[in-house]
Amino acid sequence: MKNLTALNKYFIKYKWRLFLGLLFVAISSKFAVMPGNIVRTTLDQVREMIAHKTDSKAIMSLVFKSGMFLLGLALLRGFFMFMTRQTIIVMSRHIEFDQKNEIYNHYQTLNTGFYKANFTGDLMNRISEDVSRVRMYTGPSIMYFTGMVGITTFCIIEMLKVNKLLTLYVTAPLPFLALSIYYVNKIIFKKSGKIQAQLSALTTAAQEAYSGIRVIKSFVQEGNIIRYFNETSEEYRKSTINLSVTEAVYFPAMNLFIGLSMLITVMVGGYFAIKGEISTGNIAEFVIYINLLMFPISSIGMVASMTQRAGASQKRIDEFLLTVPEITSPAKAITPVLKGAIEFDNVTFTYPNTGITALKNFSLKIKPGQKVAIIGKTGSGKSTLAHMLLRMYDPANGSVTMDGLDIRKADLQVLRRQIAYAPQESYLFSDSIFNNIKFGRDDAGETTVKNAARMADLAGDIAGMAKGFDTVIGERGVMLSGGQKQRMVLARAILKNSPVLILDECLSAVDTQTEKNILANLKDFLAEKTAIVITHRIFTAWTFDQIIVLDNGEIAEHGTHEELMALNGRYADLYRHQTS
Repeated sequence: MKNLTALNKYFIKYKWRLFLGLLFVAISSKFAVMPGNIVRTTLDQVREMIAHKTDSKAIMSLVFKSGMFLLGLALLRGFFMFMTRQTIIVMSRHIEFDQKNEIYNHYQTLNTGFYKANFTGDLMNRISEDVSRVRMYTGPSIMYFTGMVGITTFCIIEMLKVNKLLTLYVTAPLPFLALSIYYVNKIIFKKSGKIQAQLSALTTAAQEAYSGIRVIKSFVQEGNIIRYFNETSEEYRKSTINLSVTEAVYFPAMNLFIGLSMLITVMVGGYFAIKGEISTGNIAEFVIYINLLMFPISSIGMVASMTQRAGASQKRIDEFLLTVPEITSPAKAITPVLKGAIEFDNVTFTYPNTGITALKNFSLKIKPGQKVAIIGKTGSGKSTLAHMLLRMYDPANGSVTMDGLDIRKADLQVLRRQIAYAPQESYLFSDSIFNNIKFGRDDAGETTVKNAARMADLAGDIAGMAKGFDTVIGERGVMLSGGQKQRMVLARAILKNSPVLILDECLSAVDTQTEKNILANLKDFLAEKTAIVITHRIFTAWTFDQIIVLDNGEIAEHGTHEELMALNGRYADLYRHQTS
C-alpha cells in the first residue's frame, strides 16, 4: 500500500515505542507457544507412568506441576500482551493526534480558493473519520499482524521439530487461504474508497442542513431536505452492507481451512503415531498449535480489511496534504511597518473556479491617511480589491504595493496583522461577545474591548443583555440580529487598531441613525489611518479624498464628491436618488 508509506515519518518519530511493542509481541508469542511442549511432555510422561503402574499421587503431582507451569506461562503472556498495548496502541493514539494536527495546520495555510472548491463536511470527514481509520492501521493492524507472524513462526518451528512431513500436510491449506484473502482485498480497497466519499457527502449534507436550518424552515423545505438526506444515507447504507458481505467471505474461509488443518492433524498424525514415528503427545501438541494459529490466521482478514481501509483513507488525506497553498510568504520575506500608502498598478484578476474577471486593468493610488470610497453595484469587483490587499488572491497581471513594497514580497502574517478588515459576511464564533470582539488581538484588555464596542455603537445593545459582554451568542452569532452581527465584526476590526482599515459593506444591515453614530465615532479614530470604504451606497457623513465608481471590474468614474457631482454621471445619479 504505497499510500501508507506517508506514515513512515511517524513510525520513525515513535521508533522506540514501536520497537518495544514488537519486542513484547515476540515475547508474548513465545510464551503462547511454550505450553505445546509442556502438554506433549506431560501426556507422554503420564502415559509412560500409567504403563509402568506408577503411583497415582506421583501422576497427580506431575499434572499439578505442569498445570501451575502453564498458569505461569499464561500470566506472563498476559503481562506482555498488556505491555504490547501500552506501546503500540498508545503509539497509534500519538500518531492520530499528530496527524490531526498536521491536517488542521495545513488547512490553515490553504488559500481562499481551496475552501470555495471543497465542502466543509468533506474537510471535517477527512480529519476525523479518515484519520480514525488510519489509526486502526498504525495500532491494531500492526499489533495483530506482528502477533500473527510471531505465533505462526514459532508454531511452524516447533511443528517442524516434531515431524516435517506432518507439518507439510497440516499447513497445506494455508496458501489457498492467502490467495482468497488477496483476491478479496482488492475488492475491499475499491469499495472502501467509495464508502469514504459517500460518507463525506453525507456529512456535508448534514452540515449544510444544520447551518441553513432557518432558511429551510422559512421556505418549508424540510420534506425535501429529509428526502435528500435519506437518499444519500440509503446509498451509504447499501455500500457499507455490500462491503460487509464481501468481508464476510473471510470468516467462513478461515473456519474451512482451519477445520481442514485440524482434520489432517488427527488423521495423518494418528497414522504416524500408529507407525511409531510420533507420540500421542505430539498429536495433542499439534492440536494446540493449530488452535493457536486459528486467531492469527483468522485475523488476516481483519488486518487486511483495516489496512485496505486505511490505505483508501490515507489516499484521501494525501489529496489535501499534497495540495500546495498558492499564496505563501516568500523564502526571504520582508517584514514591513506599514504607513498606509497603497497602489494598484494595472491589476487584472479572474476567479479560477468561475472564470469571472473581477478586475480589468485596475489602477489606483492611495496616500497614507486618505479616506477612499469604492462604490459600485453587486458583482462590480469591490470586494475583490479587499481580497487583493489581504493577499487572499494574487493578481494575474499587475501588482499591488503598500508603501512602495509589492505585497507578494512581504511576510503574509505581518502584512495581514497591519490591515483591519470588516467583511461583508459577519462571521462570529459560538463564544462570548467579549471573546468575539477580542478575536485577533490577545493582548486587548477589558477597557479597550468596551471602547471598540462603543465606537461600533454596540455598547447599548450589550448593556441590555442579561450577561453583558459574557453573553454567549451561539453558532455564527445566531442569537444576534443582522445589524448587531455587523457592528460586532466592526468592533473587532476597530480593536485591531491597524494603519489600514477596510470596511466592506459592513453597515448594510444597520439603520440610518446607527450608521450616523458609527461614522461620527470613527471620524477621529481614523484621522491618521488609511480607510477604504466599500459600499453600494454613499456615506454623506464623511468627506472622502477619493471616490471610485466601479463597473464590471473597471473604473467608470474617479474623483472627489464635488468633481463627480460636476461630472453629472453615475455617482451624481446615485447621490440624488439616495438623498431625494
